[in-house]
Amino acid sequence: MPERERLRDLGVAIGDLPTGPLNAITDVPGVRVGHATRIEGENIRTGVTAIWTHDGHPLEERIYAGIAALNGYGEITCRSVIDECGFMNTPIALTGTGSVGSVMHSVARYLARAYPDFARNEIAIPVVAECDDGFLHDHLTFAVREEDVWAALDNAATGPVAEGCVGGGTGMMLFSFKGGIGTSSRVVVTPAGTFTLGVLVQTNFGQRSRLTVAGRPTGLSLTDLMPERGAVPEGSCIVIVATDAPLHAHTLKRLAKRAGLGLARTGSTAGDGSGEIMLAFSNGIRVPTNVPANRLALEILPEGGYHSAALNALFAATVDATEEAVLNALLAATTTRGRDGNVAHAVPHDRLRELLA
Repeated sequence: MPERERLRDLGVAIGDLPTGPLNAITDVPGVRVGHATRIEGENIRTGVTAIWTHDGHPLEERIYAGIAALNGYGEITCRSVIDECGFMNTPIALTGTGSVGSVMHSVARYLARAYPDFARNEIAIPVVAECDDGFLHDHLTFAVREEDVWAALDNAATGPVAEGCVGGGTGMMLFSFKGGIGTSSRVVVTPAGTFTLGVLVQTNFGQRSRLTVAGRPTGLSLTDLMPERGAVPEGSCIVIVATDAPLHAHTLKRLAKRAGLGLARTGSTAGDGSGEIMLAFSNGIRVPTNVPANRLALEILPEGGYHSAALNALFAATVDATEEAVLNALLAATTTRGRDGNVAHAVPHDRLRELLA
């Protein structure tokens, strides 16, 4: 099968900020991504995607994070800790709705195995987020196993990120086409320094008529190739925003909100039964578990007034990278037949190219 194109292969660039060398979340130093994909028989089309947030000790070096939701009919574990304390100290895992519990358990066991001395003193609460892959996957198979989760964590790497029908995106839909995993990045030059921001999405949302590519209502012209046989759920999207810019939790929540603007640009309306949940983290600040002298000095980007230039650039990067990551997920996905013979078609690249010409 030929390699699927990305959005920029169609001659389309989103925004005016440059991308990182890979145009992926792994352009952020220290971030690694791994996938484990389960495709068996007719009814298993699922998997897990793992994101390591930095290259240090995940349990002993906490990082700041923030979460925002357009519509919250979905799940992301550890959310109450992040909302309350503003930090996280585990990798992130993305999967299907029916696998949240098993994936959370498996990540906790992985961390206990990898860091037994620390795990004896503090039980980590893994961050696991989901979308409903039930159109193509039978939840009652409970197919994601511990070995799948551990493989995704072990195989996570810097470098190019596989997109489309892989890992947690295996069974996902997007604007009634096949969807999945997508990623993009931006390099942001600010008065405070040069930073990288990357986005990874697990897409499972959208009405075909609202599909918008670089401002063009392309879904209105792509009215065929609709899903076959079953009813398509309203859907959801998980957005992970990573940066090395030194930001505190409050600012990261503000950053996460801007990812919603990127989803809206592609056509999302965050329906009543959907779960558009966005998490932003910074690995530009590491907070040790044991703070010397019980005092912590932070250097962070300032907010407001005369100091807005850096944050405004990071906000713009988040919007643009989120939009492009969604469209990369759409372009990377391939036609998939799954549970009960349901079929999700890939977007036709040739016709989309014509519409964008």
